[in-house]
Amino acid sequence: MWLSAFFPYVLTTSLFSLLCSALALAFSAIGAAETVTVDSQNLATDNVSVIEGETATISCRVKNNDDSVIQLLNPNRQTIYFRDVRPLKDSRFQLVNFSDNELRVSLSNVSLSDEGRYVCQLYTDPPQEAYADITVLVPPGSPVIESREDVVSEGNETELTCIAIGSKPAASIRWMKGEEELTGEMTVEEMYDRMFTVTSRVRFSVTKEDDGLPVDCIIDHPAVKDLLAERHLEVLYKPEVKIVVTYPEGLTREGDNLDLTCIAEGKPHPHQINWLRVDEDVPPHAVVTGSDLYIENLNKSYNGTYRCVASNTVGEAYDDYILYVYDSRAGGAPQKIDHAVIGGVVAVVMFAILCALIVLGRYFARHKGTYFTHEAKGADDAADADTAIINAEGGHNNTDEKKEYYI
Repeated sequence: MWLSAFFPYVLTTSLFSLLCSALALAFSAIGAAETVTVDSQNLATDNVSVIEGETATISCRVKNNDDSVIQLLNPNRQTIYFRDVRPLKDSRFQLVNFSDNELRVSLSNVSLSDEGRYVCQLYTDPPQEAYADITVLVPPGSPVIESREDVVSEGNETELTCIAIGSKPAASIRWMKGEEELTGEMTVEEMYDRMFTVTSRVRFSVTKEDDGLPVDCIIDHPAVKDLLAERHLEVLYKPEVKIVVTYPEGLTREGDNLDLTCIAEGKPHPHQINWLRVDEDVPPHAVVTGSDLYIENLNKSYNGTYRCVASNTVGEAYDDYILYVYDSRAGGAPQKIDHAVIGGVVAVVMFAILCALIVLGRYFARHKGTYFTHEAKGADDAADADTAIINAEGGHNNTDEKKEYYI
């Protein structure tokens, strides 16, 4: 039954195509007879890429048309449109525009079976053809990330797999761990009807800083944007340990009490915290309460290294506190030096020295020229040098003071 219905349709379409061709040739002959000089006619079209299920548009464009007939054929060379008439009984083809310079047709709800080469024909002498290739793009399905293990311990290697199923063309896969791009190994498998499945695997070692970090599998494909899958890492790591001195705040002296707190964080949370004294026993009256160590009435025999050890299923870690007990008479922190007072004293001393220098300078300047040697004193009233020396040695200022006495 279906054959009897199909053959008349095919025959009818084929006969219509032949009839269209004959009419086109007749129109071309008439146009050639009426036209003396005609500029060169150019027929052009464009390739089309369309996503499956969407609408493709084919445009047959003519430059300097002389009323030649334009028609559009499918990949089987069946006439879709002859001028503005649609002989092909496929309602998905619709006329968008028809003029002397263009025949534009839309094809809705595109499927993979519509892919192929479409022909624009212009009946000139000789006839011209232009080809529009329709490429149907099929986006992949939502990607899926699979992990070799759900939880991984720090220092170990983990493996993640991302799968993008059923795309055309084959998709490309990239990996991002936080802000860091990772390099994966990609394999492509061809499926039915030119469809592809892409698989990518990535391996890397983890640290405790990776705990909670997102790992993204990003799909690159011309038919889709911003397609990705995300997985957050869960990393187990050994504890991080720190000892905090709760009391005292300053030096530890004989007779004081000591209170230490052990802070331990890890994943999973530490299930055991122990206090010990390296190479020696903990003082007998020391009290351990959970993560706290309390020792009262310290003395120098308690000096040593005290260690807090925390452990979980991944491993253990510790922190040390070195205790040194000072003499009870040991002073606290040295008193702060008042630099302002010291600066003031220095300034006063310097000022006093400066004043003394000024006074001495003025004194010497005032008495300059009043000092004489003995030779200078004797030369005031002497007639010559010898007389000056005799006068100076005798302590006489002038000859007028000499007196003679007669007995």
